[in-house]
Amino acid sequence: MLQVDNMQIRRFGRVRVSPERTIFNGLIRANYKAEVFSDRDIAQFDAPLHIKPLGRAAANKRLLEMCDNFRPDVLLVGHADIITNTTLNQVRDLLPQVRIGLRNVDPLFDEANVAAIRSRMDAVDGVFITTSGEPLKQFLAPGKFVAYIPNATDAAVEDQDNSIKDAFDWDLMFCGVGNTTDTRYSLVKTLQDALAETDVRFASFGMHGFSPVWGRDYEDILEVAKMGLSLNRFEGWPLYSSDRIAQLMGNGILAFVSADSGLQKFFGDDMLVFFTDVDDLSAEVLAYHAEDERRKAVAAKGRAFYREHFSAERVSSFMVETLIGENYSHEYIWSDQVFRT
Repeated sequence: MLQVDNMQIRRFGRVRVSPERTIFNGLIRANYKAEVFSDRDIAQFDAPLHIKPLGRAAANKRLLEMCDNFRPDVLLVGHADIITNTTLNQVRDLLPQVRIGLRNVDPLFDEANVAAIRSRMDAVDGVFITTSGEPLKQFLAPGKFVAYIPNATDAAVEDQDNSIKDAFDWDLMFCGVGNTTDTRYSLVKTLQDALAETDVRFASFGMHGFSPVWGRDYEDILEVAKMGLSLNRFEGWPLYSSDRIAQLMGNGILAFVSADSGLQKFFGDDMLVFFTDVDDLSAEVLAYHAEDERRKAVAAKGRAFYREHFSAERVSSFMVETLIGENYSHEYIWSDQVFRT
């Protein structure tokens, strides 16, 4: 297995959230012989004066070199924008039996992302997306498949269990860039105002007076947060969530999720908290803030469920088995979201 993705090596530890690393960990845990090719890092390291745009051609040549040396059965391509479809077709010429899958974790309400997925379809055998249902079918083409995948968690990444903790710096947190056109921007502000006269310590890193946090700073916040908001820029896309939900639930942080997400397909009210609007959200936050044993129980059950069913090992195995046409090794609870022509 060769994962082609942005591993952010050039950031030297100050990475943004890295689902790419989580998936690679999953491949290893599933006992696949796996290597990784980090397109943006190779482009920068191989470029004249380390100017990344000047290294695009070199990165594509390096991928062909790596495929010739490693000879993978499967290429799992993430958000590797530097790698061209021409190069992927050359990989097929070199390795006629190779199966190529695209993994895309960005939302389908982003038209640029939809265009990016479409641009890859001729060069891949199938695509894995973190949205489910009807929106996936726009990518169907003869001989191709499109499948939903959940956001994966890995014990080496989400390494906390806040469901057993008693002391926190923050009772409620949200981390996300503040774009005023997003529905969550006004929701967070309204929630801040609603909680202002309470004893709930609420931080919204990235908006409304709080600076954004990345890398180790973000991990430090996760370690000291009792509850967290899993908010998307826009809600209502089937089963879609940013990987924020994995970071919260995987760490035993009680997660609050929009009832419009459809995630009731997987989770009960005893695993996370669904809310319908900001008034409902405020009431639920206050209730769980006051009932800590209940908070612990729900967060613990959610963490256990998420780590079992949405582990990186399980999500990685699903992608590989779907790509090569193997019988599934697990009862993947989302396997009804694979579509073919």
